[in-house]
Amino acid sequence: MADKKNVGNSLLALSSAAVLAVYAAGYVRTRAAAERFAEQTEARVRPAFAVPASVTPNASAPSAAAPVAPVVPTPMTPPKKPRRKKTVELIAPASPEAPKELTAPKEPDPVAPPEPKAPAAPPSEPATPKAPVWKDGTYFGWGTSRHGDIQAQVVIEGGRIASATIAQCLTRYSCSVIAKLPPQVAERQSPEVDYVSGATQSTNAFYYAVVEALSKAK
Repeated sequence: MADKKNVGNSLLALSSAAVLAVYAAGYVRTRAAAERFAEQTEARVRPAFAVPASVTPNASAPSAAAPVAPVVPTPMTPPKKPRRKKTVELIAPASPEAPKELTAPKEPDPVAPPEPKAPAAPPSEPATPKAPVWKDGTYFGWGTSRHGDIQAQVVIEGGRIASATIAQCLTRYSCSVIAKLPPQVAERQSPEVDYVSGATQSTNAFYYAVVEALSKAK
């Protein structure tokens, strides 16, 4: 055990000596650089307002600065203004106006005589009445459809349709559904009647019956 302790102490002593030797060598090497850095720092700290050598006074002369003579400003003379040249404008004499020409007054235009009025047209003759479209009388006609036949009766008076009625109704349905159609024939003086909803076949049958009856009245 004693030998191990002695070996450890020896190693510790050697390492300490080595560290000191390295530190001393480094100090010796960096000392010169440290001194140069201190000199540069001292030179930089010197005042910057030192008097330059070119203007240093003589050693025998007093240190007081020599008085400087005052600078007198030279008076400025104002610039001369250019003279204006006088110009004389010559005004030409006004020319006498030429005498105005005298124009004779215009004579009034002659008044044209009034144009003679055209003679009034003779009164037109009364229009002749048109011939009646249909012959007077009572006529019958048949109209067919898928649901049966209808016979119409048409009465002509004075060349006009006086009335129209359903003479016979041989259809599957009652002709009461088209009861409003016969009066329309006399009102419109034509077989063109309105369609009845739900009774299209009966309406067509009545229309064709009236057409056949009117064809007999021509």
